[in-house]
Amino acid sequence: MKVSVDQNSGFCWGVVRTVEIAEEELAKSGRLYCIGDIIHNPVEIERLSAKGLVTITHAELEKARDAKVLIRAHGEPPETFLRAKRLGIELIDATCPVVTKVQERIRRFYEKEFQIVIFGKRDHAETIGLVGQTNGQAIVVKSVAEIDGIDFRKNTVLFSQTTMDKVTFYAIRDAIKEKMQAVFEVGTFEEVAVDFHAKDTICGQVSGREKKLREFSKSNDVLVFVAGKKSSNGKVLHAIAAAENPRSHFIEDERELQREWFTGANSVGVSGATSTPQWLMERVARAIEAL
Repeated sequence: MKVSVDQNSGFCWGVVRTVEIAEEELAKSGRLYCIGDIIHNPVEIERLSAKGLVTITHAELEKARDAKVLIRAHGEPPETFLRAKRLGIELIDATCPVVTKVQERIRRFYEKEFQIVIFGKRDHAETIGLVGQTNGQAIVVKSVAEIDGIDFRKNTVLFSQTTMDKVTFYAIRDAIKEKMQAVFEVGTFEEVAVDFHAKDTICGQVSGREKKLREFSKSNDVLVFVAGKKSSNGKVLHAIAAAENPRSHFIEDERELQREWFTGANSVGVSGATSTPQWLMERVARAIEAL
């Protein structure tokens, strides 16, 4: 049985940057706090914790005075930075540059009094940071079914959490356009043009993996997808893999492998999310070979 690791999977450059920033600080001081999980991968968190990384909540920020505090790749709302400044706590901002750019664009439209709509998961750390750029006024939707909370008479701009899927983003865009057109047709407000923009802010490294993942999944008898169960990107990518290969299995680490998955298989592929380290996928591959 041949076992191969998907060379187009694993950490995106934003996650690589964040982990490198954390490791650099840990090498100097031996201790670093992080607000929330540095990435959505418990195995990588365990590795960094052994080096001195301590995960804290927002409520615990006040206690983090004996070391610096890392802002993870997902980013934070402005209030977190203001609160840290008031408390005299030094922050290391490791927000992914792609996320930072989305935050900046949202602020510009908000300052122009646009209604901000964000395609994302309401409780996801990145989305919380994006909503924070609008003083909490942005409307978060996860599907076309949730767009009724939008005021279709207002100038509006649609953005996306960077790890969402493009198909749903464009479906939401089209649905908003249709609703705005309907408002004009029934004459419920003055004949004033409504300005609508749809900004596809889904990370290219996430969306760009779809085609290669489909090919990799189809080329193997069995596909093992490695990611943290809380990884939004992991869920999206695994769904893509499973659509191409019904013998796809989602695991966090090699302890979840089951021997019967590989019965009659000549080839097994191991892939992962943008928050899955390469070393972990290699470890899973070795465990499969050992089975």
